[in-house]
Amino acid sequence: MPTGWAETESLLALREMIAVSERINRVVARRAQLGESELVTLSHLSREQIGPAEVARRLDVSTAAATGIVDRLVARGHVERRPHAGDRRRTELVITESGRGEVVAHLLPMFVALDRLDRSFSPEEREVVARYLRGVTGAYQAVLAEGSERPTV
Repeated sequence: MPTGWAETESLLALREMIAVSERINRVVARRAQLGESELVTLSHLSREQIGPAEVARRLDVSTAAATGIVDRLVARGHVERRPHAGDRRRTELVITESGRGEVVAHLLPMFVALDRLDRSFSPEEREVVARYLRGVTGAYQAVLAEGSERPTV
């Protein structure tokens, strides 16, 4: 462990959760007979409509690679390309019921278990958990930020 990294129960649990979550995409993609990038794209599209360029940015791949991912999802009937409502030069990607079903079918048991767990906490406990997870998200985003400084430990 790096100097300054305390092995608290919460940090050990977080590391464990990260390790398991890294496997989720691989396992679910294999079960759904999708590539990991295709599954991640469906996951993004299940939350919001984005275009192919945004898919490339979020997956950290070239626009050509993103086009290939989208082409495969369109061919399987999981995604549709539509003209952007505000700018007809742009394309918007929309997840279909088939695509949404593919994501939900494999992840619903996990979502149900997480909902049950969340409801087992008091509002005050949920606020502490939310604050911690937002901090974790901020730490992740700092790593992803271009030109970010390395923290000293």
